[in-house]
Amino acid sequence: MSVSASASPFGGRVARWGWGTLGVLGLLAAWQWGFYALGPFVLPSLQDTARALWRLFAEGLALPALAATASHALGGFVVGGAAGLVLGFAGGLVMPVGAMAAPVLIMILGTPPIAWVVLALLWFGPGGGAPAFTVAVTAAPIVFLAALQGVRSRDPRLQEMARVYRAPVWQQATDLILPALADHLVPAFATALAFSFKVAVMAEVLSGSDGVGGGIANARAYLDLAETMAWIVLVVAFLLLADAVLLAPLRGWLAARTSAAAAVPMAGG
Repeated sequence: MSVSASASPFGGRVARWGWGTLGVLGLLAAWQWGFYALGPFVLPSLQDTARALWRLFAEGLALPALAATASHALGGFVVGGAAGLVLGFAGGLVMPVGAMAAPVLIMILGTPPIAWVVLALLWFGPGGGAPAFTVAVTAAPIVFLAALQGVRSRDPRLQEMARVYRAPVWQQATDLILPALADHLVPAFATALAFSFKVAVMAEVLSGSDGVGGGIANARAYLDLAETMAWIVLVVAFLLLADAVLLAPLRGWLAARTSAAAAVPMAGG
């Protein structure tokens, strides 16, 4: 049984981009409606925000601030994600490790990020260390719980078959553990990446450091709502770009693997 073009990974990717674009346009329309309904003291217009954003680029403020925030968010995401992945992988394979680590990571996840920001400011002082540390502490538990559940959800029958036939360790990792991990890790990575930028900007605002958060703090001091929204648009646009570059290939691979697995029974029937 052949798979239609609309069901192919490329067709599905185009459809997702189309619906995503429609969602963004709907959000922009709601934004403009909010400006007309509530006034510029509550929500600036799209035109005023666009002019403020252009001014940030023209004055050379946007790119350095965005680079600083990206280094805080992505650096913390990589460090925290790697730590959570390793610990979750080990906890899924070795029960005592997972049993001991799970409550600790859940408590860390439940601690408000603002508390970590305050502690990081006391430990590292104002600067890049506080935002990056807060991001890492936020991302690690998210990835840990996904990795732990992914390893534990692998099919025990396939695992027993691999043991009976003495499959190499590398083959067991790529054919049994990795597919089970992917189903849980891809959405966890997306959540952790989004939280990384959110927490990084919040930490920058509170610490008074550079980055987009520092720009938001300055705009708030001058009661410049249009510039505040311009900074928000800038960091959200970069988040979407980072998600597309870092995670879209993983989503495509996962969708292709799922489609191939679903097509096997059809071909057999």
